[in-house]
Amino acid sequence: MHPVKRVVITGVGAISALGHDVQSTWKGLLAGISGADRITAYDPSGLPTQIAAYIKDFDALKFLSRREVRRLGRVTHLAVASTEEALADAGLNLSQEDPTRVGIEMGSAFGALDIVEQESEKIRTRGPRGINPAVAPAVLVSTTPCHMAIRYGVKGPVNSPVAACATGVFSLGEAARRIRNGDADVMIAGGVDSYLTPLIMAAFSRLGAMSTRNDEPKTACRPFDNERDGMIIGEGSVTMIMESLEHALARGARILAEFGGMGFTSDAYHMASPDPDGSGAARAMQIAMKEAQMAPEELGYVSAHGTGTRLNDISETKAIKTSLGEHAYNVCISSIKPMIGHVMGAAGAFGALVVLQAIRTGWVPPTINYSVPDPECDLDYVPNQARQVQINAGIANAFGFGGQNGSLILKRFVA
Repeated sequence: MHPVKRVVITGVGAISALGHDVQSTWKGLLAGISGADRITAYDPSGLPTQIAAYIKDFDALKFLSRREVRRLGRVTHLAVASTEEALADAGLNLSQEDPTRVGIEMGSAFGALDIVEQESEKIRTRGPRGINPAVAPAVLVSTTPCHMAIRYGVKGPVNSPVAACATGVFSLGEAARRIRNGDADVMIAGGVDSYLTPLIMAAFSRLGAMSTRNDEPKTACRPFDNERDGMIIGEGSVTMIMESLEHALARGARILAEFGGMGFTSDAYHMASPDPDGSGAARAMQIAMKEAQMAPEELGYVSAHGTGTRLNDISETKAIKTSLGEHAYNVCISSIKPMIGHVMGAAGAFGALVVLQAIRTGWVPPTINYSVPDPECDLDYVPNQARQVQINAGIANAFGFGGQNGSLILKRFVA
């Protein structure tokens, strides 16, 4: 039996409500700054929730032609932005790589919903001939990685996994497995979503999943706090450059962290609610630890799904206790969703980015807006202030609609 190939991360890129790159996003997270604000792209006054964590002052023309901007959804604009940063950070010149040995796993839960809603309005007001002729390919979830493949000349496996809120974890885990299986030497991987449209804002409000604290957007989302009343949604993208260790060493790449393992399970319980006992989420964490060959005590940090909904936070707390045992009371746990919102298809990728940055910098971000402890959520959620702590490995959780549970472990690289 051949030894399992080691997979490492050599570059990262991000764009969020806190900034247009990794540095500004990370600085905002450690400072406990919330990017939530009242929606300005349209009049939200008729909606129960009128706030979100959206990206301000983003100019897609810095990365794409005017024609591309017009024909592609914002989700693709954001993915290209984070990917450009990740490639530069990795020092990876794709023109010098065998294109058949490079692949892409860039997932999204919703795809180009902005185009769907815009063009739906056009067909009602102008008729069929009024819509953009490029609308059909533009709205496919797979358009984002396929556009990136054309842009960068990537001819290896190109895929767009869809797993609701767990998409980002699944994208990164599948990218690592493609390298381990020998399908590619390099994978451009991550998650992206931009879905702050009137339809989705109304839909999540109807579910009762979102906070209605419209007068206080910065403190609206309160994960694990007893007074939490729901999530806020956000937009953004994270890209990681993942390589086989051999490939990274051969080109003299700087290695940021190493992939440990991924677990992916199903609750088979409900389309919109997690299993109350957290058993499916716990199994995802346990599978990730088994693949990484790590004991619970080796994990120093949990980047929580932590949406700020009543059911999710309790079930995730139970899952952490089940999977980590007594170590659950010793590990640092935090949720970044009050600061960047729930970015759906990118949520797990942002969680992985936080784990990577915690390993690199020795700091973990806080769970802001935490003031009233919930007796059912009794772990260390790093309340309100970032914490300096030496982390050698951490796990990112992302639990999605339909009961899809993803957990991913990154660890410090040791030669």
